[in-house]
Amino acid sequence: MFKNYVVPLLVVLIFVLRLYFLKISIKNEKRILKNGGKEFGVKNTKAITILHILFYVFCPIEAIIRGVRLDSVGLVGISMVIFSMIVLYTVISILGDIWTVKLMLLKNHKYVDHWLFRTFKHPNYFLNIMPELCGIGLLCHAKLTSLVILPLYAIVLYKRISQENMILEKYIIPNR
Repeated sequence: MFKNYVVPLLVVLIFVLRLYFLKISIKNEKRILKNGGKEFGVKNTKAITILHILFYVFCPIEAIIRGVRLDSVGLVGISMVIFSMIVLYTVISILGDIWTVKLMLLKNHKYVDHWLFRTFKHPNYFLNIMPELCGIGLLCHAKLTSLVILPLYAIVLYKRISQENMILEKYIIPNR
């Protein structure tokens, strides 16, 4: 019986790790706003947050309903999640106290010219969020959840990237 709950428990552990990173973001957000920074794309951030939470809720539910056990597909999913968390940790380490899950701009925001950002324009989205979600979907064998939520997530992520590109071009790059 316990074997049927290993996969959902792994998702809970991954979610707890995400909450740890969220705590870092909240601390940084408060400091940025206190120092005259500004938030952009509030509605889009809410949509991303809702979809992220829904994915974390419905994937393990689907795993429980299907009686999913940890298998080779799940191990590929775990590998993708581990990779994504390493990337997230790396991005946070590079950006330091300017990293947030929200789209925020510091007063006199400086351009970060690190090789990771030159090589992958948006590593947090393409090397963290997408592998994380795909990995959880694979871990849970969550076909229905993935088919419904991932296309919606791709739409809001596309909008987020467009907003971020606009901020880069308008505010950050001219401030080099």
